[in-house]
Amino acid sequence: MTEGGTTRWLEERQQHAWRALLVGTTLLYDRLDQDLRRGFDLSLGEYEILVRLSEAPGRALRMAHLADSLRHSRSRVTHTVGRMEAAGLVQRSRCGDDGRGILATLTDEGFGLLERAAPLHVAGVRAGLVDLVSDEDLAAMGRVMDAVADRLVGGHPGADIR
Repeated sequence: MTEGGTTRWLEERQQHAWRALLVGTTLLYDRLDQDLRRGFDLSLGEYEILVRLSEAPGRALRMAHLADSLRHSRSRVTHTVGRMEAAGLVQRSRCGDDGRGILATLTDEGFGLLERAAPLHVAGVRAGLVDLVSDEDLAAMGRVMDAVADRLVGGHPGADIR
């Protein structure tokens, strides 16, 4: 944004914090993804799909709702779920209530994989973030990211999903 037509450049401490966020999240996501791929031949994105489905009633979500909850495009989620369906982790079917939507359901095989992969993932989150900072800093980070999400999600069709 600009004030009176002039750019509000970041101050040095703001630029440092911004770049630390970019580098830190990239490195953390890459490490978590590598761990899951090595241990379970599962990407971080696929893991998140398994988690979202495992938390849903009946372990099932409409594909559109799943995409919104992940903040990914519907085409990206469709492609990923297609690969996961071929591997027997997820099953797709028409929604019974209107017949137009597609329902993604976590299979028993997918749930079993999630149960085996979760300890590795949680250990990675702890080692790469949670155990590195104080409880106060972690809570502050949560508040900051909630504020960012609240600002950016406004008007999004899945705004009620976190």
